[in-house]
Amino acid sequence: MFIKVLLLLLFFAVTVFIGLYFRKRASSVNDFVLGGRNVGPWLSAFSYGATYFSAVVFVGFAGQFGWRFGTSAVWIGLGNALIGSLMAWFILGRRTRVMTNHLKSATMPEFFGSRYMSSALKIAASAIVFIFLIPYTASLYNGLSRLFGMAFGIPFEYCIIAMGILTAIFVVAGGYFATVVNDFIQGTIMLIGITAIIAVVLKDNGGLMGAIGELAVIPVEAARVGPTGGPLIEAPGVFTSFFGPDPISLLGVIILTSLGAWGLPQMVARFYSIKSETMITKGAIVSTVFAIFIAGGCYFIGSFGRLYAHMDIYRTNGSVIYDAIVPGILSGMGPIMISLVVVLVFAASISTLSSLVMASASTLTLDFLRGHVIKKMSDTKQLIIIRILIVVFIILSSVIAIDNYHNSLKGGVTFIAQLMGISWGALAGSFLAPFLYGLYWKRTSKLAVWCCFIFSTSVMILNIFFRSSFPPILQSPINAAAFCMLAGLIIVPLVSLITKAPDKAAVDNCFSCYEQEVSVKVKDDLGG
Repeated sequence: MFIKVLLLLLFFAVTVFIGLYFRKRASSVNDFVLGGRNVGPWLSAFSYGATYFSAVVFVGFAGQFGWRFGTSAVWIGLGNALIGSLMAWFILGRRTRVMTNHLKSATMPEFFGSRYMSSALKIAASAIVFIFLIPYTASLYNGLSRLFGMAFGIPFEYCIIAMGILTAIFVVAGGYFATVVNDFIQGTIMLIGITAIIAVVLKDNGGLMGAIGELAVIPVEAARVGPTGGPLIEAPGVFTSFFGPDPISLLGVIILTSLGAWGLPQMVARFYSIKSETMITKGAIVSTVFAIFIAGGCYFIGSFGRLYAHMDIYRTNGSVIYDAIVPGILSGMGPIMISLVVVLVFAASISTLSSLVMASASTLTLDFLRGHVIKKMSDTKQLIIIRILIVVFIILSSVIAIDNYHNSLKGGVTFIAQLMGISWGALAGSFLAPFLYGLYWKRTSKLAVWCCFIFSTSVMILNIFFRSSFPPILQSPINAAAFCMLAGLIIVPLVSLITKAPDKAAVDNCFSCYEQEVSVKVKDDLGG
């Protein structure tokens, strides 16, 4: 216990110190929200990865999908690396940096308002951000509490309070720059921790071949359909097969967790602060390698969850408590390893939480309150309101997480993965297509963006209250979220082509930033 507490206190001290140290670099809204658009490639790449992966992935997704898909769950991690990181940097990175700087957009809703010449769109987008980031935050708290309960026996409420206070201190004090510096440190801890955990898990199960051999003989539970709606393959060794027992649902999770990152405001915000052209290539490579290690490692660990089926992970009715699988795997490790894991997951969760509260508070202030509720708002006043809203958001999400926890004790359980599916489905389903097409296609219309917003939020809200009325494959929030993202990519161009084209002069002004001539070295352009 002494080792656990010591490492945790050391982590707390470093985190708070960084927040206080960088408070002078958060003296304006641009500095506080975007780090002055002057953040280097390593900090940006690690911040992207640390924001991407948290207790949601390590505890919730790794446990649930490792159990359901076996070793094929590693495909999810590879999808996160190649689609969610590599392709995101190359396809979105440069154009996002150029156009958001040209339009002076500090948030995704502000981009929609400027790009599509609609303040109503900006307000609607900010409302979607504020509302649907809350279940994502609740899922973070849920995952972290599982590990804290295993390692320290600390009540759920105390875990939430500690996490909320720590996040509030360093984000309110240091803003974006303190967040990305903390993300870099926390990302380094995550890399060390995940490598150590993989080594211990394999050692406990007779090495890689021994663990795979044990997993291969485990039978699939008799079921007519797969665990998330797809057809279930029942065959010997299916948990070590290439695509696992439920390939359709596996594809849905890959789409949700990989393509979904393209439409999340806290992820896309990392591209706003790109300092130079060379950062894109460096950032893409670093964040991709980071994702392979962290996401691939998490799902790899979770895929051996069935080898620990003797653990206390079942309810009295025989159903599996997915969120207890990874903590159960770790509970048998020594105190030093458990301490490292707790710090690892706490670091991952704090980095993601800080990005969520920053995105939510800045969006509500800059896109909703400024110019609408409060007509005149000075830079200083904006900073004060953003800081206040950060605290408000942390308190609100904490209350909801505690309520959800007590509800789970009464049998009304919502797993971490499902909470995140609801959040990502509404956010990425609404924003991915309008943002992507907005960067590349002049013909994208305002009405098409409205249709995408309404469709995705409606589907996810209906999925919460009328899930049983959905087709079997879409009853899972995860599959419904993936469906919304893919549907948006069709809805936006289709509606744009059958509706009135946007004003040509206004759109040309938005895209004029791409036409500006710059001088480059021969190594970057051979000329012609």
